[in-house]
Amino acid sequence: MTTDFSGNAQAMSLVGFSAVATITLLLCVMTGPDRDDLDEFYTGYSSLSPMRNGLAIAGDYISAATVLGTGGVIALFGYDGIVLALSTALSLMLLMFLLAEPLRNAGRFTMGDALTRRMPGRAVRIAACAVTLAALLPLMLVQLAGTGQLMAFILGFSGESLQTGCIIGVGALMISYAAIGGMKGTALIQILKIVMLLGSGTVVAVLILHRFDWDPGALFDAAARNSGVGSAFLTSGLQFAGGPSPDLDMITAQLTVVLGGGVLPHVTMRMYTASSARQVRRSMSWAVSGVALFVLVITVVGFGATALVGRELIARVDPQGNTAYLLGSQAAFGADVSSAETFLFTTVTTAVFLTLLASVAGMILACANSLAHDVFAARVREMSPRREMTVARLSALGVGVPAILLATQVQHRSLQPLVTLSFCLGASAIAPALVYSLFWRRFTRTGLLSTLIGGSLAVLLLMPGTNLVSGSPVSAFPEADFNWFPFTTTGLLSIPLGFACGWLGTMASGRRKSEEQRHQYEAVEGWILAGAVRRDH
Repeated sequence: MTTDFSGNAQAMSLVGFSAVATITLLLCVMTGPDRDDLDEFYTGYSSLSPMRNGLAIAGDYISAATVLGTGGVIALFGYDGIVLALSTALSLMLLMFLLAEPLRNAGRFTMGDALTRRMPGRAVRIAACAVTLAALLPLMLVQLAGTGQLMAFILGFSGESLQTGCIIGVGALMISYAAIGGMKGTALIQILKIVMLLGSGTVVAVLILHRFDWDPGALFDAAARNSGVGSAFLTSGLQFAGGPSPDLDMITAQLTVVLGGGVLPHVTMRMYTASSARQVRRSMSWAVSGVALFVLVITVVGFGATALVGRELIARVDPQGNTAYLLGSQAAFGADVSSAETFLFTTVTTAVFLTLLASVAGMILACANSLAHDVFAARVREMSPRREMTVARLSALGVGVPAILLATQVQHRSLQPLVTLSFCLGASAIAPALVYSLFWRRFTRTGLLSTLIGGSLAVLLLMPGTNLVSGSPVSAFPEADFNWFPFTTTGLLSIPLGFACGWLGTMASGRRKSEEQRHQYEAVEGWILAGAVRRDH
């Protein structure tokens, strides 16, 4: 089958993209803060209902890297892709059951607030901001670079200058969302995105299952036959078969996703928008339900792409498989496409485009909030709300512009190392810091800084040596080979190191410091674990 889209589909997609950009920007203008109130800008006054807040959390959590990347892994590697999708859902469930309520109780606006509930100090806030930027900037580059590739693929142009122009234009739009809309404006965009994504994806999944007489087994068998690898497509290890320890590599990769996905700052910031512990529980129930439905949809569409298009053709269009979701959606309609089916396919492409927009807007907002609140506002003893909001908006510009420039430089390389870097930082630095801070009574400031800095350094030192960066035809630098760490993620070493740094830093602080921290923790334990008192800074 052809991978080219008809002129009608391209024209409708362009109209859909333009309409979405206009409507979402208008939404941000209409719902953005109309006065200088920090609670309104950072949390939207916690005014969203649990259902809407849950959909916004799911929207923030399901990024374009998840839609396109996970769909590609499912289409190219079958069983391994399903495990990756399930690990993504499991990560959000861990956040729901373990961290969501304590985070909401301990924090106010940012991750720095949650960490300094027990350990006030500017050093902690600066370290939290630095890790926030380090974890989210790579993901921003992936979404922005993906924008140019997606537009070129759907609209049928190949000029590098046009792709760069798309990145710059869409990046400017994303900065506007974060600066103008604040938390409430970006939440509405996330809700619109998740409804469109799940709605259109569910229809496509139903169409694919209909083509296989509603028999998932027939779909899986057809995908295995059309994969070129036979039954290996339906067993574990295909994705990591080239490495020296494929089973260990797979386990480490899934553990990194489970521990790192749910704690990334653009997801955890949504915990602070819930007005009570009960509200955060109900919000997370909606979020987990939305992500679980997405896992089902992406599995059917990914296998449908392999069954109907073929693994070889998918890999030829994009070695990473990032176009598999769109190719599977296109193939679901068959050879003769009606006007209604063209409209539905336009809805799918527009939903993916909106996913790119909303994902980066949420990440820019998380970074801007951390810069303004944790670094600049903490430096000035009494910064007025008007000034802090101005700083936050300028921070959105300060984060967004370098991200756009960097994205134009990496757009033609494999972006998988950047996605993996973000998840590794989440699993190795942020997860240990949050777990220790929220639950370990004797945890000290030295232990916290050791965890944030040590876990991050371990990832940054190990990542260049992985096989995603060099040493293979699909790595970021296929012409080079400085692969000395034979795994696709750093988690095997960096996750234990992150937890060990926190423990060693606390032990090095001495018994007296640990006892002081234990008493300080006991003073706020009721607030953090049970929400006994509404946090008020």
